[in-house]
Amino acid sequence: MDRRTFLSYLGTGAAALAAASSGLGVLEGKASAMSPSADHMFGFKTNKVSGYFQPISPSKEDKLVLPEGYRYDVVAAFDDVINQAGEKFGQGADYNAFFPIDGSSTRGLLVTNHEYTNIFALGPIADSGKTKEQKDKDLYYQGMSVTEVFQDQDGVWKLDTTSKYARRITGFSTFEITGPARGIPALQNATTAQGTFANCSGGVTFWNTVLSCEENFSDTAEENNLPLTHYGWVIEVDPFDGSYLKKHTALGRFNHENTAMGLTADKRVVVYMGDDKKDACVYKFVSKGKYDPAKGRGNSALLEEGTLYVANFKKGEWVPVTFEALSKALANEKFKAPSGVKSTRDELLAKFKSQGDVVTNCHEAALILGGTPTDRPEDIEISPFDNTVFICHTNNDAHGNIHGHITRIFENDNDLGSSGFDFEIFAAGGRQSGFSSPDNLAFDSNGNLWVVTDISTSSHNKGVYKSFMNNGLFVIPTTGPSMGEAQQFASGPKDAELTGPFFTPDERTLFLSVQHPGEMTEDLNNPTSTWPHRPGDKKARCGVVAISGFKFG
Repeated sequence: MDRRTFLSYLGTGAAALAAASSGLGVLEGKASAMSPSADHMFGFKTNKVSGYFQPISPSKEDKLVLPEGYRYDVVAAFDDVINQAGEKFGQGADYNAFFPIDGSSTRGLLVTNHEYTNIFALGPIADSGKTKEQKDKDLYYQGMSVTEVFQDQDGVWKLDTTSKYARRITGFSTFEITGPARGIPALQNATTAQGTFANCSGGVTFWNTVLSCEENFSDTAEENNLPLTHYGWVIEVDPFDGSYLKKHTALGRFNHENTAMGLTADKRVVVYMGDDKKDACVYKFVSKGKYDPAKGRGNSALLEEGTLYVANFKKGEWVPVTFEALSKALANEKFKAPSGVKSTRDELLAKFKSQGDVVTNCHEAALILGGTPTDRPEDIEISPFDNTVFICHTNNDAHGNIHGHITRIFENDNDLGSSGFDFEIFAAGGRQSGFSSPDNLAFDSNGNLWVVTDISTSSHNKGVYKSFMNNGLFVIPTTGPSMGEAQQFASGPKDAELTGPFFTPDERTLFLSVQHPGEMTEDLNNPTSTWPHRPGDKKARCGVVAISGFKFG
């Protein structure tokens, strides 16, 4: 078989056939047998093989391009009505998570993050800034959407606007604050917070809730005179219960990209997280208590008490980010602030009075304690096969890391609760690999890594990014002879990035967001993209598509 013909293999039931056909090698055992988190985190209980796909070439077209034999339905796009109350689908569609209803892979709740707004929602912004109406729209169209989606008898995915679950979670919703920063002076003694916004990626918990991450929150908070310290947290929502809204401060406050949840060898909950900015750190939180499946959503309390760690890549150590450790560091009169921390020792002593202050000012605390500044750590996922941890370091032009790379962490003793680790550069972006600027990740049940890219819109088809053309979706085997070799599965429309890949449990459908098509538009009468090309519509609309065409053997 031509090396460029790639078998997208979803499952282990026909491993010998897969090996013979694609050269991927025989994979022993199911994902669920290899990782305590695999069944739940990835939802895959199938043992199937997808059809072949011929990898596509990079594209500059204003289309969502897929391999031959695959198709997509636009399930929901910006400003679509999602329920009987007339609520609208938000903008900046990012992370997706699918929750089956009654075990179905053809009907369920789709939870989608909305990261930020643009000209298609707000219109042109005057030099004097956003109007009150534009600010209100900004808060409304960010946040999250919970929609009910289904596949009809013709195989087309649609919204069910009669759903009792469908709703918006916005910058006006009220959240309970939990953990060490609850009620502290740095949060203005607040126990609740108004709204969530800048929702980037996220993750699914063992108890069937969603963790969503507040990333670039500063501008929206400042424009609306909201306390900065109320944002930059990991939030938790229950797709099936609209009253359940929490912000978990024990997981730290920074520019969160996503969460990846696993279990330690002794069944404590671990949450891996990245801080998506240049020279920022990689974190993990380990709960104090142990996970008990019988408690269901009651396990959420595990996210309120535990230890937050930051990665020191030079030493291969997870360093506790605690008030005790920070106090010891600042007690030294010869203390010198590391690069990235601008405050003086006296200013830091005044700022850090409790663990609540530590998690609120997590980036500074982590650097002081020895956290390694890295190149924009974005999505993190745990392999369903071997408990290794994959991190997208998207890029950092300040350090010459133009195309980014994917880091793979090997925890000591294969225990996610370990205090030590080793790591490798699993795949590097660039001409040699065919992709640049890796962002979000997802695994299929055979351990193949599905990777979307985030080349800055202003750099599309220019300079050293020219050969990659529009952002895309790639598949990278994590084992076998083709390990680390990227094959392109999709190319996004103009000015867009593809985000939030998430499979249904039967792996017959892949949900994917098309974020900010036409982002470079300055004149609404002359948009740079009109995707999804609805008849008579001159607006580009971000949205979520359902990709089908996976043929099983």
